Amino acid sequence: MSGRLDGKVAFITGAARGQGRAHAVRLAREGADVLALDIAGPLPAGVPYDPATPEDLAETARLVEGTGRRVLTREGDVRDLEGLQAFVAEGVAAFGRLDVVVANAGICIPMTWDETTPQVFQDTLDINVTGVWNTVMAAAPHMVEAGNGGSIVLTSSYAGKKMQPFMIHYTTSKHAVTGMTRAFAAELGRHRIRVNSIHPGGVATPMGGGDMITAIERTNASNPKLAAMGTPFIDPGYAEADQIADAVAFLASDEASFITAEHLSIDGGSQYF
Repeated sequence: MSGRLDGKVAFITGAARGQGRAHAVRLAREGADVLALDIAGPLPAGVPYDPATPEDLAETARLVEGTGRRVLTREGDVRDLEGLQAFVAEGVAAFGRLDVVVANAGICIPMTWDETTPQVFQDTLDINVTGVWNTVMAAAPHMVEAGNGGSIVLTSSYAGKKMQPFMIHYTTSKHAVTGMTRAFAAELGRHRIRVNSIHPGGVATPMGGGDMITAIERTNASNPKLAAMGTPFIDPGYAEADQIADAVAFLASDEASFITAEHLSIDGGSQYF
């Protein structure tokens, strides 16, 4: 049975678990070989959930291989442009091409405006904005040189269309990704490279673990009027990672061949509440 991405190669960041793992497995099921990168280690101070581990990244590799596709993994930081460039170059040398990029890695730290430190603001922008830019800059030259077009998907958020209460730093970063999507789409279009963003609302992933729920409840209590913002219209009130991967697989496929600079919400209507 053929898949929508047979013979293609996808580069995914934040691939050790959660949405990134779901993207890796789904694109592999569609026929793509996978370059999977994750920091798989300590995250900046203030992040309230546990980080991914090398074992998580190894499990992603095992699941991809279980589909019959090839996978190359790397423990790496999206803030390290040279490291990303080296990994992508290694992957292209090994697999022969690069067709799909999913810039998924990011962090989320609930804090009220007056709790947010310069370091938290900087860490969030370094990973969620500069890390996304680094990902595209490491990958796009290979796609341009090959001349086969391709699809780049940037992970923004519900917060990149509306806003996320008690996360000015996160909201700022995700709005930046929305603008980055349009800007890259405009300049890469001449190379038949499409660039789109996805905008999940709440997703059931390990990012909701550790002390994340406690942190959200605490910040919500600071201004309960804002706490109901972003409530989905349909139940349950969150998506599964596989539902986000469905959208990524569509945008990566030829079914989306004339879709670029688009901002696709997978949030159950949250942006309108």
